[in-house]
Amino acid sequence: MFSTVCVDGVVQRWEDLRLQDFAQGFFFGAGFFTTFRIDAGRPLFLSRHLARLRASLDAFPVAVRAPAPALLHEDAVRDSLRRGLEADPLLGPRFTGVGKLAVSDGRVLCTFRALAQDFDDLHREGRVLDSVEPGAYRRAERTVNHKGLAWFRQHALLPRLPLITNEADEVCELPTANVFVQLDGALVTPPLTAPCLPGVARAALLDAGTVDGLPVVERVVPLADLSRAQGCFYSNAVALAVGVPRLLGQALPGSLRLAERARAVLEASALREA
Repeated sequence: MFSTVCVDGVVQRWEDLRLQDFAQGFFFGAGFFTTFRIDAGRPLFLSRHLARLRASLDAFPVAVRAPAPALLHEDAVRDSLRRGLEADPLLGPRFTGVGKLAVSDGRVLCTFRALAQDFDDLHREGRVLDSVEPGAYRRAERTVNHKGLAWFRQHALLPRLPLITNEADEVCELPTANVFVQLDGALVTPPLTAPCLPGVARAALLDAGTVDGLPVVERVVPLADLSRAQGCFYSNAVALAVGVPRLLGQALPGSLRLAERARAVLEASALREA
C-alpha cells in the first residue's frame, strides 16, 4: 500500500493516522469499505460504490457512526482521489491500480495500492476453483450483504479461494468475488438472500442483461448443479471478470472466453457511467 492517504478529503501520510480517530472501526469492525479499480486516474463505477456504502450506513444507523453526507458525495470523493494521486510522485494523476474507501467513526479514509502481480495472468489464464467451504453462511444472513470492516471470515479463506455455500448446500460466493455459472442457457448468479455481497460488477452485469448472448439472471444455485455447468467466471470490481477453466474437477474450456466477454460488457458500462 502507498503511504499517501486521504482522511475526509485531506491528504496526509499513512504513518500520521491516529488510532483514536478510528477506534470503533479498529476494535469492533464497526464500519464498511469498498474496493475499486482506478484506470489512468479514473475510478471505475464510483457512483455504484458510494451508493453501496451509503446503503450499508443506512442499514446500521446506530452501530456505525456515519460521516457527514457531503464527504460521500461523488464530486467530493473524486476531488479527494485526484488530490491524493497528485500529491504522491509514486502515484501521479495517471495512476492505474486500486483504491479503497473505508467509512467508520464518522470519517472517510481513502487508500491506494498497486494491482496484484498476477493481475494480467488472471485475465489470460483464469483461476481454478477446486474447493468448497460448506455451510459457512446462513440463508438471509444480512451482514454478508454489507462489506464490513470485520472481514476476517472472508480474509482467512483467500489463499484457497473456495466456493462458499450455505446450510442448504447452495452456492453463495467466493471470499472476494461473486460467482456466475453458465447453466440451462443462462448466466446465473446466486441471489442476495443466498447470501452474498451485492458486488458492483455483479450489479452492472445484471443491469446489462446479457453476456455473449446469454441472459444474466439471479437465482438459487444448488452446489450439485455445478456438475452441469458449461462455463464459469467470478467477478469483482478490480479484476472485473476472471474465467474458471476448471470447476471442482470439471474442465470448462469456454470459461476464459466467457469472462473476456463479461469484461468487455463491464468496461463499456464503466465508460458510460464515468
